[in-house]
Amino acid sequence: MRKPLKLFMLAGEPSGDRIAADLVRRLQARGPLDLSGVGGDELTALGLRSLFPMSDLAVMGITDVLKRLPLLLWRVEQTARAIRAAAPDVTVLVDAQDFSALVARRLRAMGYGKPLILYVAPSVWARAPHRAAKLKPLFDEVLAVLPFEPEVMARLGGPPTAYVGHPALAEGRPVSAPAERGELILLPGSREGELRRHLPLFKTAVEQLSQHPAVTGITIPTLATLKPRLVNEVADWPVPVTVTSDRAERVELYGRSVLALSVAGTATLELALSNVPMVVTYVMDKHQSRVFGKLGRPMISLPNIILGRAVLDELVMTEPSPQMLVNPATALLDSKEARQAQQVAFGELRKLMTEGVPGIARQDPADRILAHLSAG
Repeated sequence: MRKPLKLFMLAGEPSGDRIAADLVRRLQARGPLDLSGVGGDELTALGLRSLFPMSDLAVMGITDVLKRLPLLLWRVEQTARAIRAAAPDVTVLVDAQDFSALVARRLRAMGYGKPLILYVAPSVWARAPHRAAKLKPLFDEVLAVLPFEPEVMARLGGPPTAYVGHPALAEGRPVSAPAERGELILLPGSREGELRRHLPLFKTAVEQLSQHPAVTGITIPTLATLKPRLVNEVADWPVPVTVTSDRAERVELYGRSVLALSVAGTATLELALSNVPMVVTYVMDKHQSRVFGKLGRPMISLPNIILGRAVLDELVMTEPSPQMLVNPATALLDSKEARQAQQVAFGELRKLMTEGVPGIARQDPADRILAHLSAG
């Protein structure tokens, strides 16, 4: 029996926690694993004792970052020191792009030479092509969850990049006729800034949407750590809202849903792979809005980005506008054909995500991690 693989894993937010947990399970199936790092509920369930609360890193937008800057800088130093002290065989930093780059830069400055892997490629193709080359001295490899990213990273001079798919591929439902009636799902995000900006928007929107004959109820699937807060938040909403944090319940919920209102992010990909029609929105702070405008207002939802066309309505706001959300949601609830058109596109998305693109096949992330051990 070989000695345990020493793995340091860092996940900075719930979507990264899920991706990290999938990788840990794959590696545990190959042999013994000595796990340390930072994570949330899913990594904790697999035996991780988190170095500090993952929620410390869950910030979005310059305002939230500035508020937490001293803490974030300390967490960078604390993480780098913990990795150097643990001397893992491999370190995998999942998403949390700015934080992960700072940790990697600090480690390299310390003379750290063991494999550093970034899991989830930064969106350099969308907003910062020059950053790709800057990542090359920091990371030995990038594991991408979008099929076109290895080609982009290579073209921009970034680190070696492999396409490894997304854990949501294992949970998708087969394509079937859209439901006539069902639950309206709300996904307001998980970061503090996202919840602060989107919950009031959803509160007003669902007052109207709950009256639609296709809507049988309203549910927010969330994390166990956020459930008490959200239960308290929706207590005074004008319509009853169920809050669930059970993953098995979430999969079942997707199966009986009629529509989702989702903040842009990984949730949109999970919904699409689970065949759930949706409307996508994002309320930006002033800095995010300025950057978005300078970039030419690019697409923000992963299904649209991957497919290269506007399959989903994307409602980007600087001030919450419930009616701006209600109108396209009502149009989808009114039209089974419109919801079915989304689902047909989701089938195309699933095929692309499952198989990869020509010349870039999907690989097992565990194989890529273990390849660095044999290389060393």
